[in-house]
Amino acid sequence: MSAITLLDGGMGQELVHRAGDSPTPLWSTQVMMDRPGLVAEVHRDFFEAGATIATLNTYALHRDRLVPVAIEDQFKALHAKALGEAQSAREAHGSGRIAGSIGPLGASYRADIHPSADIAIPLYAEIAAGFKGKVDLVICETVVSLTHTRCIMEGAKAAGAAIWCAFSVDDEDGSKLRSGEPLLEAAKVAADLGAEAVMANCSAPEVIPQALSVLAETGLPYGAYANGFTQITKDFLKERPTVDALSMREDFTPEVYAEHVMKWVAQGATIVGGCCEVGPAHIAEIAKRLKAAGHTIV
Repeated sequence: MSAITLLDGGMGQELVHRAGDSPTPLWSTQVMMDRPGLVAEVHRDFFEAGATIATLNTYALHRDRLVPVAIEDQFKALHAKALGEAQSAREAHGSGRIAGSIGPLGASYRADIHPSADIAIPLYAEIAAGFKGKVDLVICETVVSLTHTRCIMEGAKAAGAAIWCAFSVDDEDGSKLRSGEPLLEAAKVAADLGAEAVMANCSAPEVIPQALSVLAETGLPYGAYANGFTQITKDFLKERPTVDALSMREDFTPEVYAEHVMKWVAQGATIVGGCCEVGPAHIAEIAKRLKAAGHTIV
């Protein structure tokens, strides 16, 4: 049996559900300002469910999200808040690792509006440098193009920590990035730039097996954490989208999602977890099944 790293689930959507607020481009950040301690509560619940890694609530903490609402001056303070929330949850739980999250510049899934390298790399590096000495690893999340891969991997090096790169793939063809470019090419770029693991994330569960077959070709540890949305719609792919344009699948129970995850593990995945709409109940079900199958959660 295998040693499996169990990631947490989707912080942003969990915060939306718990706070009862409508999502905005700033939603997961606004919650830290308006409801101190709520992020730590979510981290604690994921730890209690069986997750061994708390992913920082920094996915959307980019300057380009803060400038339109005139709070760019709080950039460093908000990153410190996110770290503090995760650290307090880990302390309460008594164990676990912390992963710094770097989400995409511009907007999720939008390869067409990602900045050029001269702009993007310093912005990613600024975030990564803030993680230095404070996190156990960095996860580059929802990477959707070759340019995005090169820029975020170069920037993430500033953290001086292990880097895991997670790609969002087409919801109908898991061998392609959202940009339409080959996943294999991007995964090889990430590997060449120092990634220690490669994953598929924020994509439909049904296309993950195809993505895993591609990622396995890198020779690196690989895995996946899918979302529970219906397919990413054209309405969502617009400037500054929010998840109001998406809906949760009606069939996305913890039991159904865990069935998907166990198939990925049987395929060789050693890093699993969840993205948007994956809550503590989903992670608990995965943990239960992993243990029942004789795997060790690390």
